[in-house]
Amino acid sequence: NIAGQAIVAGVKAVAGAVKNIGEAAIQSYAEYEQLVGGAKLMFGDAYDFVAEKAKNAYSTVQMSQNDYLKQVNGFATGLKTALGGNAQAAAELADKIVSAEADVVAATGASQEMVQNAFNGIMRSNYVMLDNLQLGITPTKEGFQEVIDKVNEWNAANGKATNYVIDNLADAQSALVDYIEMQGLQGYAAKEAANTIQGSLASMKGAWKNLLTGVADDNADFEGLVSNFVDSLVGVGANIIPRINIVIRLE
Repeated sequence: NIAGQAIVAGVKAVAGAVKNIGEAAIQSYAEYEQLVGGAKLMFGDAYDFVAEKAKNAYSTVQMSQNDYLKQVNGFATGLKTALGGNAQAAAELADKIVSAEADVVAATGASQEMVQNAFNGIMRSNYVMLDNLQLGITPTKEGFQEVIDKVNEWNAANGKATNYVIDNLADAQSALVDYIEMQGLQGYAAKEAANTIQGSLASMKGAWKNLLTGVADDNADFEGLVSNFVDSLVGVGANIIPRINIVIRLE
């Protein structure tokens, strides 16, 4: 009968959804396991700092912990070498870079990939993609040297003496991070996550990815992950509902 067919169809749909979530959870956890192993190897004693930043990345930089780890791991070796093997300093600078990238994405609307490519290019002394940042930087070595000079001057004027040089990768990244702060963009991503529809949706997406990873992780703080996801849902609702009310009134 029709009722029986509807029940069977419903059960199949639920089973399919559960299977899809299970597969996504296993895939996400497998990636997480690999990224954690890499982070522990490269950052050593500084891994706890990295792990804590990754856990909260969904709200601070609108990324899942996997996306955050993937990005900082890519900077680890180059930054450690430039910083004389100081893993803690490398971890802290990597976090500042990821935060600066997120601030540019939130403020300019540029894609995350384009902005990350600009920062990653500097690690290979490639300045062409600095134009991706849409911050008025001439995408040449000479243009970036002008940025470094301006940042050193700006820092000195604000009581933070720096002597960044273009040939040191850590200096180059630090100068770009400071330049983004100099443009007034520091913290923009976190504010957008709390106060805008697009930002809160991105934050929710990161929290959901973390929750998926936790489904397959016996050691995960599942209650905390669920709480983070629910909080992110509340944030989305707080930003969307007032807009819906305006549309309803207009209609």
